[in-house]
Amino acid sequence: MNIQNEIRHILQELGEDPEREGLLGTPRRVEKSFEYLMRGYGKDLKTVVNGAVFETDDDEMVIVRDIEFFSMCEHHMLPFFGRAHVGYIPKGRIIGVSKIARIVDMFARRLQVQERLTGQVAAALMEVLAPEGVGVVMEARHMCMQMRGVEKQNSVMATSCMLGSFRKESATRSEFLQLVRAK
Repeated sequence: MNIQNEIRHILQELGEDPEREGLLGTPRRVEKSFEYLMRGYGKDLKTVVNGAVFETDDDEMVIVRDIEFFSMCEHHMLPFFGRAHVGYIPKGRIIGVSKIARIVDMFARRLQVQERLTGQVAAALMEVLAPEGVGVVMEARHMCMQMRGVEKQNSVMATSCMLGSFRKESATRSEFLQLVRAK
């Protein structure tokens, strides 16, 4: 069965008439929406990075803050969205800054939980760069918590993943967290 047929069935189960004027194109639109929202499944790390790793002698912390992301909760298939803050300490290699945002998007555009998403971004940078360490903090609003269930409108979930020197050295972790908070 294809997605459009399943959406028609869901509409009927909800008590709707999928043949009424306002819903005629809905199954096709939902299918296209899912393809777009879940496009991360069709991507892999090597293709996303596309060779944009460069040799360097720099060894100071690199941080990209406020990377917007959108994802879908795997439990309720409702959106969650927010900002990712990513940092690393180079050990001979740096990555094109836009590639960090693309890595976040690649993993975010799948059915996810925020905890896993945070770890996947950190692990991907460790794999591509083999840096001294990586830190990722993600902050997001979850529609599954705001639109249904407990309906807490101002709640924000924060997750972090610290690898390498960001995990082992409290001074490195503290510097990263302080720079992430600086606005």
